[in-house]
Amino acid sequence: MGISEVNENVLSPQDVRKILDSDNMEIVKLCKKANVTPQKTDDGKTYFSLDDVRALKTAKDSSGHTSVMSKNASQLVVDSLLKTLGRMETNITESISKVLDARLEGMDEVVVELIRCKTENENLKNQVEELTKENYTLKKENAAFRPFMFGLYVKDDVQKSLF
Repeated sequence: MGISEVNENVLSPQDVRKILDSDNMEIVKLCKKANVTPQKTDDGKTYFSLDDVRALKTAKDSSGHTSVMSKNASQLVVDSLLKTLGRMETNITESISKVLDARLEGMDEVVVELIRCKTENENLKNQVEELTKENYTLKKENAAFRPFMFGLYVKDDVQKSLF
């Protein structure tokens, strides 16, 4: 098998790399995942116990299976997300439509009332113009009378008056 063993329960980091077919960074990640801490000999060399390597192997196998998803499963997830998004879009559209309808509900009556008020305003302006002309004519007519005597008045020609 080509694995050098000092003891049958002790493996070197090189042996662990060969067994797990991994580099040092991946072994460090697996150690963190499996809660395995490498041990050191008296002279400072790192080694792993056989149980540690089994835990690392189990961690590597379990991490490989969870990341791979079949095409059918991923398509089901995508389809589910699309349906959910479609329902959300429909709900949002309906709620916004209801709000807009409620806000614009009385606008037709307001527009009709505004047109009626504008027409009435124009009619009143025309009446004011006519009354102003009539007032001017009456003042001109009134200015044509001059006092004569004993409360009597004499009418002069309207053309000669001040207005």
